[in-house]
Amino acid sequence: MISVSGLSLSYGERTLFKDVNLKFSPGNCYGIIGANGAGKSTFLKILDGEIEHDKGEISIQTGKRLAVLQQDHFAFDGYSVLDTVIFGYPSLYKVRKERETIYAKSDFTEEDGMHAAELENEFSEMGGWEAEAEAAQMLAGLGLDEADYEKNMAELDETKKVRVLLAQALFGNPDILLLDEPTNGLDLESITWLENFLIEFPNIVIVVSHDRHFLNAVCTHICDIDMGHITPFAGNYDFWYKMSQMLQRQAKEQLKKREEKAKELKEFIQRFASNAAKSKQATSRKKVLEKLDLENITATSRKFPYVGFKPVREIGNNVLRVEKLCISVEDKAVLQDFSLIVNKNDKIAFVGFEHKAKTALFDVLAGEKQADSGSFYWGQTTSLSYFQKENSKYFAGNESITDWLKQFSDDQDETYVRGFLGRMLFSGDEALKSVNVLSGGEKVRCMLSKMMLSGANVMILDEPTNHLDLEAITALNDGLAAFSGVLLFNSHDHEFIRSVATRIIEIVPEGFIDRQMPFDDYLADEQVRQLRIDAYHASGIKLRI
Repeated sequence: MISVSGLSLSYGERTLFKDVNLKFSPGNCYGIIGANGAGKSTFLKILDGEIEHDKGEISIQTGKRLAVLQQDHFAFDGYSVLDTVIFGYPSLYKVRKERETIYAKSDFTEEDGMHAAELENEFSEMGGWEAEAEAAQMLAGLGLDEADYEKNMAELDETKKVRVLLAQALFGNPDILLLDEPTNGLDLESITWLENFLIEFPNIVIVVSHDRHFLNAVCTHICDIDMGHITPFAGNYDFWYKMSQMLQRQAKEQLKKREEKAKELKEFIQRFASNAAKSKQATSRKKVLEKLDLENITATSRKFPYVGFKPVREIGNNVLRVEKLCISVEDKAVLQDFSLIVNKNDKIAFVGFEHKAKTALFDVLAGEKQADSGSFYWGQTTSLSYFQKENSKYFAGNESITDWLKQFSDDQDETYVRGFLGRMLFSGDEALKSVNVLSGGEKVRCMLSKMMLSGANVMILDEPTNHLDLEAITALNDGLAAFSGVLLFNSHDHEFIRSVATRIIEIVPEGFIDRQMPFDDYLADEQVRQLRIDAYHASGIKLRI
């Protein structure tokens, strides 16, 4: 059990948390949600003791072990992969290393023997004999090859380091598990493995995530951070979303009624304040007016950007034909003999482990990169807009967001551009910020604004949900689902793919699988499952399905 009582934290004049009271119980998974900057990660750091709060108490049952998903990907570069995972249970790691040291001594004494016996007992009680097998099982579930286990962490790329640190947090059955964006950098198979692990996990899980499918799959409760308060809801993310929409409607209706009441009272006071016969009534209503608290009725601090794509021209029947395309990245072939015909109603999600292949294909189709061989042809009626995963080249200058967006707008009127930016949450002085100081999420909103202004009837998007908060992801999700043109996109967001895609293409070793079906049907299809297993196993990759 974790108990939070009267928790408050402020930075200068900004109150991040105010009088927060919560209880976290074993067997439950709590999803922490809120707008960017609401304090989700800060709250986890307060629970972990990394950040001091101003007031209140956090009570954790004595003797309970708390594990945290580490965010510093270089902290364990001097350790082997297996050691890094086992380090997640510090007392076991310490006993394990002390045991290795004492057995390695050349002058082993009787005293050493007695100490070794004590260590053996501790080691056994902590599950030391099963530690390496458990660590290996987790690493396999998260997509690491057996050849990686004895490597030094410094030898791994960023995506593998993320998985090892996640395995570290999960290792050894901790009593309390704090996970900040655990699905970042994971493929869909690894996310599914993690979902299943957490569903079976018997202790307390507190997780921050922007992945709606993940929150729906694992969470028994949602804790909503808004306006400095944290409100718990029993249920998953979808339940919270429906409940919050209902509460917002009720709050708006209540505010409207109070505003109408205030207007009525003000008119009465103004009309009869100088009338002796009515002065008592006027004074009485003035007191009622003073008690009406309009400022504290706030529906929510959350803001949803407007995302809507309207093609200027209707697309024809001939959209895209790709013939035997071969592409290399850093002199390594990532795509060979890839052929494809895109139809006018297609919304195609590209999925699978071959991330470089997907990005390289998008770059070639958008004219950003040359293929090694093969050809492709866009139809005469098509107009293309491309969202690149790496977009820093667009933001190298120091012009304002308004001036930046103007270069992509047919309407050069500043009022029009500022109004457009306002709908994308760049209102007032925000629209005058220099583009070279924007956050990742702000850059994504700028790129989406550029795409909306293009009026394109074909859009290619490479992981567009990266850096976005849940509100922006929802808005983008709805905008793409309503888009009447053709989509080619890549995402790790299960819900995003499920609700947008009408066709799934998975690039696998030595080929690809192409199915005209929704994503959940694709994952459940036994024939597809066998094709995937065969394709990956032939290249030495064991799928966790």
